[in-house]
Amino acid sequence: MTIELSGHYGYGRLIKATLPMALMMIIVSVYSIVDGYFISNWAGSDAFAGMNLIWPPIAVVGAIGLMVGTGGSALVSKTFGEGHPEEARRIFTMMIRLTVIAGVILGTICFILMPWLAKVLGADEAMMPHAILYGRILIIVLPAYMLQMAFQPFFMVAERPHFGTALSIFSGVTNIILDALFVAVFSWGLTGAALASCAGILLNAGIPIWFFSSKRNKTQLSFVPTRLDWKKILKSCSNGISEFVGSIALSVVSMCYNWQLMRYIGANGVSAYGIIMYLGFIFAAIFIGYNMGVSQIIAYNYGAGNKPELRSLLKKSLVIIGLVGVVITALAELSADVIADIFVGYDAELRDLTAYATRVYMLSFLICGFNMFCSAWFTSLNNGIISAIGAFVRTLVFEFACVFILPMLFGIEGIWVAVNVAELLSLFLTISLIIGFRKRYGY
Repeated sequence: MTIELSGHYGYGRLIKATLPMALMMIIVSVYSIVDGYFISNWAGSDAFAGMNLIWPPIAVVGAIGLMVGTGGSALVSKTFGEGHPEEARRIFTMMIRLTVIAGVILGTICFILMPWLAKVLGADEAMMPHAILYGRILIIVLPAYMLQMAFQPFFMVAERPHFGTALSIFSGVTNIILDALFVAVFSWGLTGAALASCAGILLNAGIPIWFFSSKRNKTQLSFVPTRLDWKKILKSCSNGISEFVGSIALSVVSMCYNWQLMRYIGANGVSAYGIIMYLGFIFAAIFIGYNMGVSQIIAYNYGAGNKPELRSLLKKSLVIIGLVGVVITALAELSADVIADIFVGYDAELRDLTAYATRVYMLSFLICGFNMFCSAWFTSLNNGIISAIGAFVRTLVFEFACVFILPMLFGIEGIWVAVNVAELLSLFLTISLIIGFRKRYGY
């Protein structure tokens, strides 16, 4: 099935076009969740806490792939909309090549610094070896991890979003099967879980390389001879900087949460937060996937100068995001006990803490979808600076401040409500930006 970027998008067509990307992001988020389930139940709480502690810095580096994919695909879509297909293909090839180079260099550095990272993040003696082991295995496939994030938005540009979804499902199922085999059957513990994730990541990166290189590829995107053009690289990266900032900010804030929780509660707090993040990954993936899918449509219409369609896409997106926010918040509130039982049912105290914290934290999803869409909207309009400002203030200013200030006023309760206060403050910024730039872009 193909999805054309041109033409009018009603609600049905818009959902049909963006659903594959949302499903893909949900499946990608399954990697760490499945690892967490098997590690918690078969390797123990120390290994589980160690994995949760070391994952954020890996995600920070991997976010470069997301930046390249979202920013590069927006520029490629705009170039197609302007009627320059060969130039669009050259930009696409260049951005994928850049991702590989960056992945190799950064992966080498992170592998060497992994013990230092674990120590800085506050790992105690029991957690330290687990954090280093899991981190070093995952960082070996960092180039592939970055590539899988970069490729997915380009499937939308190629008008083959369902191919990306099918690939993600295949990789996700592979990860789950290998997790069960390596951890539960072979008893390889943390090592087995990490290897299972590596296998899924390699599939998700390797198959797109084959697809876009193959002579069977009949899409408008393919690899062509190119060279690094730093002007276009900077333009693409500036387009995607908000997604990069948002992703690394989330990881940095996660590190701050872990640091605060170690101070106020200890390892149980880190474990509870890790489980909350698993549920949060799935729900946030819905918004991220929608934004990745709709961004190419917005960018194409912006490049084509179709302002009425831009207005329509904005209004429909806000309605969809609002409805989805209500639904997933309700699901989170209803499933909190079940999720806690699945991961830490063996520890009554940790189970109760996790269920309570989940209910408080997940209220933020009533609002966060609008704030996430704001950044994606300006990325699609090739205004990476405004997009980045929104993402930066939302996380590294509002949430970072709330995580440190509110616990001083309200104790541990302040940690759990920090995200809700931060998202509410960010909503006012989102409204201001959308209204403030309306005349400039004609939506």
